[in-house]
Amino acid sequence: MARVSFETVHEVITEAFIRAGMREEDARTCARVHTESSCDGVYSHGLNRVARFVDYLRRGWVDAHARPTIVKEVGVIEIYEGHRGPGILNALFATRRAMAIAAEQGMGIVTLRDTTHWMRGGAYGWLAADKGYAAILWTNTESCMPAWGGKNTRLGNNPFVMAVPRDKGHIVLDMAMSQYSYGKLQVTRLKGAQLPYPGGFDQDGRLTVEPGPIEQSMRILPIGYWKGSGFAILLDALAAILSEGLPTNRIDPIGQGSCTGCSQVFIVFDPRQLGGAKFSEQVADSVAAYVNSSTPDEKSWEVLYPGQSTLRIRAEHRANGIVVDNGVWAEVMALAGRRRL
Repeated sequence: MARVSFETVHEVITEAFIRAGMREEDARTCARVHTESSCDGVYSHGLNRVARFVDYLRRGWVDAHARPTIVKEVGVIEIYEGHRGPGILNALFATRRAMAIAAEQGMGIVTLRDTTHWMRGGAYGWLAADKGYAAILWTNTESCMPAWGGKNTRLGNNPFVMAVPRDKGHIVLDMAMSQYSYGKLQVTRLKGAQLPYPGGFDQDGRLTVEPGPIEQSMRILPIGYWKGSGFAILLDALAAILSEGLPTNRIDPIGQGSCTGCSQVFIVFDPRQLGGAKFSEQVADSVAAYVNSSTPDEKSWEVLYPGQSTLRIRAEHRANGIVVDNGVWAEVMALAGRRRL
């Protein structure tokens, strides 16, 4: 492992994306989201995803120059065609458009169809919260998880995000439908570590804390067992219905990498037009304080609300440099045309 400054990581990723065919402004925007993800400790969807995204650009699975176009407006809902453009750019557009509608109507819903991987879903929850909005966002994906009771993949991992703004630190939940995402399995394996709790089944159907066998079997464990399975199914159906797009069973045949052709939903609320900013802040503060006042269990020394540890990691990485895997960093440096710093 090594430490690299935020600015250097951002510049190197930008260069890699430009070399893959992106305009400089777009490359910088996408690179910043990747860098911020690693800075927040979500390496799996930050630096670790750069090579895969470059590969998709070069294969033509992601159209570097495509932009969303309006399909339909129904009240506070707007549906957009994503044209398989860069998932980050499409998702940033959708989040900002939903915020603009919410600024006028109190609530805004933007849906995207035929888009591509948005990378770290939490990025858009943090963006909304930074602007004072609450948000509920999700995407469907290709199948990569068995339905409860099944052995073969039939469900997407369907990342789900909720965000509540708060001056003392936003409350942001960013979760997949499995106990651990494939990205988390990869990061754990690269560290040579085990998962703290069982994360899926091996080829013989045994629950295991070893990430490698789970990656090989693709039998990741849904959160809450059958409950997570049901949650994934409904998120998939709603994403496709609300965007007039594709569900998982129709994304699978596309076969052009992770999330190509997916459907996404961005729901944003303006608390300032509901109970008011003061009321919203008081509620969020009380929730965070009540959680933090929990008596820690035998294995913990504190209890955190969603997003609290992210803020700590972000501050530490900004001060001391982002932790990078040496092999991943060398690969991204090569994609940027650099041999060494």
